Amino acid sequence: MNDPLSVVCIGAGPAGLTAGYVLGRGGIRVTVLEQDPHYVGGISRTETYKGFAFDIGGHRFFSKSDEIEALWDEILDEGFLERPRKSRIYYKRALFDYPLRAADALSKLGVVEAARCVASYLRARLRPNPSPRNFEEWVTNQFGRRLFEIFFRTYTEKVWGMACRDISADWAAQRIKGLSLGKAIWHALRPQSSRRPRGQVIKTLIDRFRYPRRGPGMLWEAAARKVEAMGGQVLMGRRVCALERLDGGRWRVSACDQQGRTHDFICDHVISSMPMRDLAPIVTPPLPPAVLAAAGELRYRDFLVVALILKNEGLFDDNWIYIHDPDVQVGRIQNFKSWSPDMVPLPGHACYGLEYFCFEHDSLWRMPDADLVALATDELVRLGLARPEDILDGAVVRQPKAYPIYDDGYQARVAAIRTALDATCPGLHLVGRNGMHRYNNQDHAMMTAILVARNILAGQALYDAWKVNQDAEYHEETRQAPDQPAAAPELALAG
Repeated sequence: MNDPLSVVCIGAGPAGLTAGYVLGRGGIRVTVLEQDPHYVGGISRTETYKGFAFDIGGHRFFSKSDEIEALWDEILDEGFLERPRKSRIYYKRALFDYPLRAADALSKLGVVEAARCVASYLRARLRPNPSPRNFEEWVTNQFGRRLFEIFFRTYTEKVWGMACRDISADWAAQRIKGLSLGKAIWHALRPQSSRRPRGQVIKTLIDRFRYPRRGPGMLWEAAARKVEAMGGQVLMGRRVCALERLDGGRWRVSACDQQGRTHDFICDHVISSMPMRDLAPIVTPPLPPAVLAAAGELRYRDFLVVALILKNEGLFDDNWIYIHDPDVQVGRIQNFKSWSPDMVPLPGHACYGLEYFCFEHDSLWRMPDADLVALATDELVRLGLARPEDILDGAVVRQPKAYPIYDDGYQARVAAIRTALDATCPGLHLVGRNGMHRYNNQDHAMMTAILVARNILAGQALYDAWKVNQDAEYHEETRQAPDQPAAAPELALAG
């Protein structure tokens, strides 16, 4: 009699826990290995400091996929709050509404600048670049040079740490799908409702969204509990250090704990959401040298949040504000009380999350926490968004490999790795943002995991997870090429 099928999921983020949940529901024995010693959820986790809760980046719960929405409801028994969405752009000491509103933009840009923006837009539409090669050229084609300079360049270059002309054009083409200047202006005149049929809603323009009462970590903590209740296990503080394909087709997954001990797990399938760059070198039999070189050239942008606690309700009520000021390093500011009042435990207080984009181990990343709190305090005050006497305390959270980078050549590298794994590693499945080197939202990551889990349950490859698009929709009718890009990060004009 054969042993029951078993699966190891690497990573307890949205993809790993979704796979574990769906497989557990189907009667499969699952072990989820998570490197973080305390938190599940990956970049969608919720951290806490002195009772204040904060999200690592801000995660709206809205999906064009009814199946994903239903799964969120199934996992989180407590349900969700429905929250109003408010975001603005900070430019030249003014806050611009986003989505764009004509009267607001005109009054703050001024008649002359507004006229220049319109003229620039019309010029770009009348004489477009027939083959935009990079992000700068693509956005200029769609919005005009002036709007690119005002609402795209500064924030985008803060996020990625490189010039817009060095970023792949498909980064913009995927993320701003369905959005144009005309649609943004039409939205200003006639706002769309998130209750419209989901396939007709531009996610960038929704004006309401759902959110767990104490942040997205609530959902993933509930998912982890349910995986364990179904007979699986979620092991924390376990860093996967080796993957070996055994004779007979099974896998040995080796994970190191915080004491340096190695634990081995034998399984039939491995579902990996760990970064491709880290996965490739630990696979045995080894991948070809050219494939290992391609993996080593994949790049990531890292991220840190400085959470500041204030003793008043704050000077703004936005969910978040994009900072288009080149004189400060902060890129975006979250107001966690506007995401959910329960994130802030003390009446009359606020908690802001100042987000800084960097590369792991550069000077900003290595800065001591106290210095980062001082930097964030100074910049918040300089921007006029807080009074110095109101800032009481702060904490720092670092998130490595937050954003896979879409630079020249990333498509070929991903294709080479994927082709090699498909050929030599049956039973090893890639899912999620870093697992597939595809910047996506959590609903997309979840859908890739659902399809992989269904294949394992069926005992055959019914679905190709690489066909999931940026709206978490599965398209059977078209074969997506291995190097076709998926979702890319939100832009300054796309909240």
